[in-house]
Amino acid sequence: MSETAVAFPHLGIYLEYVPKSFTVFGFTIALYGVVIAFGMGAGLALALRVAKKYGYDTERVWDFFLYGIIFGLIGARIYYVVFAWDFYKNDLLSIFNVREGGLAIYGGVIGAFLTLYIFCRKKKINYFTMLDICVPGLALGQAIGRWGNFFNREAFGEYTDSLLAMQLPMAAVRPHEVTENIAAHMTDGAIQMHPTFLYECLWNLVVVAVMLLVWKYKQFEGEIALIYLGGYGLGRSWIEGFRTDQLHLPGTQIPVSQLLAIILVIFSVVTYVLVMRKRKLKAGQTKEE
Repeated sequence: MSETAVAFPHLGIYLEYVPKSFTVFGFTIALYGVVIAFGMGAGLALALRVAKKYGYDTERVWDFFLYGIIFGLIGARIYYVVFAWDFYKNDLLSIFNVREGGLAIYGGVIGAFLTLYIFCRKKKINYFTMLDICVPGLALGQAIGRWGNFFNREAFGEYTDSLLAMQLPMAAVRPHEVTENIAAHMTDGAIQMHPTFLYECLWNLVVVAVMLLVWKYKQFEGEIALIYLGGYGLGRSWIEGFRTDQLHLPGTQIPVSQLLAIILVIFSVVTYVLVMRKRKLKAGQTKEE
């Protein structure tokens, strides 16, 4: 298996040349970055479409977009570096090198959510309304962005021989992400594993579809955001369990993103139930009056 090849043998898919980058006028451009940028653009387009469809000011989405991207990326990098500190502590300059990956989605989500809160406070607009407008685009951007991991040969899972199993050349991946179980099944220099990037991409597309279907029937501001947090968290909580590059809470073997995903699922369900109960009580009091 050549170093540039990627295969899904049980699907009959064999790609002989999948580059990590390409060159334009002497400049090397990483496909990881191209995919991330495309995901951002698609996410923005969807957020604008949602805003326009439901009568919200699209200028507010445009105004927030740049801030959200900048601080979302910063948050994604900080989150990754904090929980993978052993890989950076002896080479601090490598913290600024994101060409090889190293962006944690949950860090990006936290950064974007906090930035949006500050933005809405400054502009005196409803934070939860803006969240509902933006999260379908965020999930779509995540779904597309996961293909950056495909080109980088990273964020894969443990060994599997399932229908969607992916094969990569051992020489193309980071050695510390290859477990003993994966290595034990290596054949002719090729390793086989769960394509967790693909699982998360497909799951995110389902979450996007659910959010868009519910939007027209939503009963309170922030409902779509709760669907995003709970829906994405539900998928991430089991997909993260496959991955070999998990970030752990310091001093433990607890995958931090898996723990956070479970917490957000619980938070979303509890918050939704409490809000709906409050609405029913208020509606009942109104009828009595």
